[in-house]
Amino acid sequence: MEAQDPKSEATAAREDTDSAPAGSSGEPESSPAAARPSIHERRFAKVSRRELLKLTPILALGAFAIPGVQQSLLEKGLGFSDWASARLFRSGHLATTFADSQLTAFEKFPINDYDVDDPGVNFDTWTLTVSGLVQKPGEYRLPVVQNLPRVRQNTRHVCVEGWDVIGRFGGARLSDFLNLVGADTSAKFIAEKCADDYYETLDMATALHPQTLLCYEMYDRPLTREHGAPLRLNIPTKVGYKQAKYLTELKVTNVITKVGYWEDQGYSEYYGL
Repeated sequence: MEAQDPKSEATAAREDTDSAPAGSSGEPESSPAAARPSIHERRFAKVSRRELLKLTPILALGAFAIPGVQQSLLEKGLGFSDWASARLFRSGHLATTFADSQLTAFEKFPINDYDVDDPGVNFDTWTLTVSGLVQKPGEYRLPVVQNLPRVRQNTRHVCVEGWDVIGRFGGARLSDFLNLVGADTSAKFIAEKCADDYYETLDMATALHPQTLLCYEMYDRPLTREHGAPLRLNIPTKVGYKQAKYLTELKVTNVITKVGYWEDQGYSEYYGL
């Protein structure tokens, strides 16, 4: 069917108006059919919406390609993800634990670090330096941690590189140690430093979680150097890079200048599981 000439339609409308009976308003009478958009208008609107939806992902990708916008979009996206994850975190909700029969064999548990497998910690002189918002700052030897109630748990270790394994970890709850040193648990963060110059931070809610361990055992044996001896973090509610190895310092604080080694290169700050 051919489209009508718009000029013809306009002329016809004027003729209808001119021929209106005396006493009328001089305007054509309205009707439901006249108020509705034509089939051509409806089709055009439908197609326009469909094409716009198709273009939306392309426009978004195009924005990411703009150098001046890309970094800002990435930072805002990560910031929103961390904000949402923190609010969804349930301090009493436990990560899944597994039977001994489901454990990954110790020799198949990957050795993963950012620099060296063994930074050469001297176990005889090693101490954990505690500072910040605590009543008992100072240097703490490993037996102090080992004298706290020991927890052993079979939990999944998830690496940001894409692999995961189920391991057996043993140690003291970080919350028990924080209680021992009189930490202000209303503070926001625990900042950590390590013998290999790695650094990390934990939000206080995660630090107080009952499955967050100051780990000195794996598979019921003393932690090996390659896996972070003499002391590392085991946090089954977080991704692997949050679980710092070769711990040397803990600081309870409300202010941090550096979030973490990987986070300061653009990775997620929170990264809960």
